[in-house]
Amino acid sequence: MAESGSLPTGFGELEVLAVGTVLLVEALTGLCLNSLTILSFCKMPELRTPTHLLVLSLALADSGISLNALVAATASLCRSWPYGSDGCQAHGFQGFVTALASICGTAAVAWGRYHHYCTRSQLAWNTAISLVICVWLSSAFWAALPLLGWGRYDYEPLGTCCTLDYSRADRNFISFLFTMAFFNFFLPLFITVISYRLMEQKLRKTGHLQVNTTLPARTLLFGWGPYALLYLSATIVDVSSISPKLQMVPALIAKTVPTINAISYALGSEMVHKGIWQCLSPQRSERDRAR
Repeated sequence: MAESGSLPTGFGELEVLAVGTVLLVEALTGLCLNSLTILSFCKMPELRTPTHLLVLSLALADSGISLNALVAATASLCRSWPYGSDGCQAHGFQGFVTALASICGTAAVAWGRYHHYCTRSQLAWNTAISLVICVWLSSAFWAALPLLGWGRYDYEPLGTCCTLDYSRADRNFISFLFTMAFFNFFLPLFITVISYRLMEQKLRKTGHLQVNTTLPARTLLFGWGPYALLYLSATIVDVSSISPKLQMVPALIAKTVPTINAISYALGSEMVHKGIWQCLSPQRSERDRAR
């Protein structure tokens, strides 16, 4: 952890400022876009459907990631972590819960879209609610395990944010990493790819392909893949041989996921656009309702 008034090992003054600024921009952008998405769901009765409930859950998870980034950005700009070791554990847990909920939520949305577009039955409310509950309970379960001794949370190289500790590649870390990665990265990625692939094959025959079938999987792969690669590398090589600056790159990339998801799932929908416009123009929405 960086001491107050001192720079983290391997970082210069401008580099610490740059990381803090990038985290701040990512956090504020993600929070603004996902907050508008959430407000639009509250504003538009037309959006209150089982399929859109999955998107709402994803927006909540991405808002949590952005809040986590905001805390890290504030600490980075102050050049020290002000919340102590307990705060580090809470920050790591909150960040891990929302990250896993975002990854698994992406798979849930993919399956929900496949069900909506490729079957004759509409997605039921109890199915959508069960999926959302499953996503969040599963994420909380896996995020709680490091607090209970399987894996652990610690400071990232900058010393101003906390995540799953990969500095000690012992048996405890390796067993947790591979088990967690299978259920919370590779399996959701597989579900996402297969769901959109099947949907693409079916809808291309009818010429009614209305959704981007490649961006969600690419977002998962390129947004969270660098983290997965870093963790897997830590099981093979001494992590101290990797530059601290390079170790921070996956964190900065991952914090862009909330913005990409908001653009991909919500801001590309005309109905959500209408809800956002009503949120930003309440007087106009009142006139529309009066008409």
